[in-house]
Amino acid sequence: MFEIIRDPLWNNITLDDLAIRLVDTRAFQRLRYVRQLGLAYLVYPGATHTRFEHALGTWHLAGRTLALLQDRGELTAGHEREARVVAAAALLHDIGHYPFSHALEEIGAPHHEDVAGALLTRGEIAEVLRDAIAADAPERVVELIRGRSASPLQGLVSGSLDLDKIEYLKRDALMCGVPYGEIDVDRLIHSLTLVSDPVTGRSTVGVSEKGLSALESLLFAKYQMYRNVYWHHAVRSATAMYKRLVADAIDSGSLRVAELASFSDESLLHQLEERAPSRLLRGLRERRLYKRAFECPSAELPEEAAEWIASDRRLVAAAENQIARDVGLELGEVLLDYPVKTQMLDLDLPVLRRNGEVRRLTGEGLEGAINLPMLSNELYRSARWLRVFVARPALLDRKAVVRLAVMPESEVRSRVANGESLLTAR
Repeated sequence: MFEIIRDPLWNNITLDDLAIRLVDTRAFQRLRYVRQLGLAYLVYPGATHTRFEHALGTWHLAGRTLALLQDRGELTAGHEREARVVAAAALLHDIGHYPFSHALEEIGAPHHEDVAGALLTRGEIAEVLRDAIAADAPERVVELIRGRSASPLQGLVSGSLDLDKIEYLKRDALMCGVPYGEIDVDRLIHSLTLVSDPVTGRSTVGVSEKGLSALESLLFAKYQMYRNVYWHHAVRSATAMYKRLVADAIDSGSLRVAELASFSDESLLHQLEERAPSRLLRGLRERRLYKRAFECPSAELPEEAAEWIASDRRLVAAAENQIARDVGLELGEVLLDYPVKTQMLDLDLPVLRRNGEVRRLTGEGLEGAINLPMLSNELYRSARWLRVFVARPALLDRKAVVRLAVMPESEVRSRVANGESLLTAR
């Protein structure tokens, strides 16, 4: 049995019996109500697309890629058996996502890929996978999603050039109405190939040398999308507000971390209205976002400066409260934001050279090609900004905030514990 789904990006997406059964599960249907780009719709009104259609698109790309590999004779009998598991993993890779995308992972909630483990190995989805593929299929899908599988096709699901990245960049650009996500998808997919890893000798997903220019297009698209959409200042303001209000609700006992992955976007906001109403929540609902009082690109800071802002929500909340007192604002009216550190393009990928040699493209780059790893790091540091958002106008001395940014984390903790100002020199 097959079904055809009309899609604005890929036109027709064909679902086979396995996909239909998985899509019809309750856990997968929840993805209809989890926006792909979190709170970006407050800036780009068209960004209301969801994890549901993104998952269908990733399934579609997996089918196209596996068919190409098979047509070229690269899939052995063993690979063909593995292909069905890979296709299922592509479809289910976002099953554990929290409401409003990745924001809750930034306040310490378990990673969505870890949440997916329970959803995939117990209940409806596990039953479908065991019945349609194999008894150990749920566990194999989980390993693929977590990037820990020994499958030669691991790189299609989680890796330097996985199909998830290709799909979300194209879809996000389309739905936001921006020209930044332009990727040569056909070239990329056609350049994917199974090669023998030059280090381990095992079969793995690599890219032919002729696909490097398409890989460059993906890097630039990702940079542009981060700079103009994902890390847009108003999107980050809304995200910082959302993170603080959910973290406060968890700290007060109004919400439990364990229940977060069961909510849709709107059901979580409804629960917050019922259990922990706040000015932050009203501000999000009415799009009264906090404004920038300070911003500085990562490129102007030392390499490891201010990383505690991206990783330690309790220290961040305490620092925000101390700064609010320092500048005469109410608690909760100052928010610090520094997006979680990520690589623009985390490259560790075998490249099949034209002479048949396989070389690994890593942080050292590849001779005869643009130094993608170095360029990736430079682009990333220019796209990532440290910001201070405020609910009401307040004057923040730029030198004082930069001094805080480069302050050792131990000193920040000490000052917060002692109630000392974070904006004055000792």
